[in-house]
Amino acid sequence: MALPTIVDREEWLAARTALLAREKELTRARDALSADRRRLPMVRVEKDYTFTGPDGPASLLDLFEGRDQLILTHFMFDPSWEDGCPSCTAGADEVSRGLLEHLHTRGTTLAFCSRAPIEKIQRYKDKRGWDFPWWSSYGSDFNVDFHVTLDPAQAPVMYNFRSADEWAHSGNPLSIEPGTPQEQPGDSVFLRVGSDVFHSYSDFARGTEWTGGSYAFLDLTPLGRQEDWEEPKGRAESVRAARPDFAE
Repeated sequence: MALPTIVDREEWLAARTALLAREKELTRARDALSADRRRLPMVRVEKDYTFTGPDGPASLLDLFEGRDQLILTHFMFDPSWEDGCPSCTAGADEVSRGLLEHLHTRGTTLAFCSRAPIEKIQRYKDKRGWDFPWWSSYGSDFNVDFHVTLDPAQAPVMYNFRSADEWAHSGNPLSIEPGTPQEQPGDSVFLRVGSDVFHSYSDFARGTEWTGGSYAFLDLTPLGRQEDWEEPKGRAESVRAARPDFAE
């Protein structure tokens, strides 16, 4: 196990101060990026999607719960599965009542959405002890239209803003057979203006990391995420694959 170099306080302070300068650069860059994200144009959602919750059917507008903004996390849960995705489960475990309330004070609703029927969602939600809103998009085009259910038989495949051809040319083909849908993680953000709903932002793949807290905290530590892609190598005694399910 390769631990950090041991130095005296003065040498540590010099190294920490040098890193602080880079952290401040990153903070300013992240602030600028967030500002550009807020400047993105938005698209009116024209299709009438129907979701199902514990109390019955709902529209996309209903999912806002009367607030101005909606962050919808696409939780991977295929209708044929009995349990939800382990990685999505790990992220959902970190959603606290305090987080939801803090977002509510800023006029923002955080909810989850999956393609599984509401009966399976509710059973799994009860099993995990969660109380956040979780909707079923079963029977609608919502997941396909927002590129988190990939199936060439239903629509041209696109994930993380790349087409299937672009993925193939990158050396990482998606390899999805028509008629065998593949679930993917992501987040979609919507803004309500009166009764009109607009899609403003989506993220996928590693872009979803910043809607979960554990990675942000682990990135502050000497051992980091303890995943096999990280530098420096050998830092953690036991490394894991880059699967954010936090399983033991």
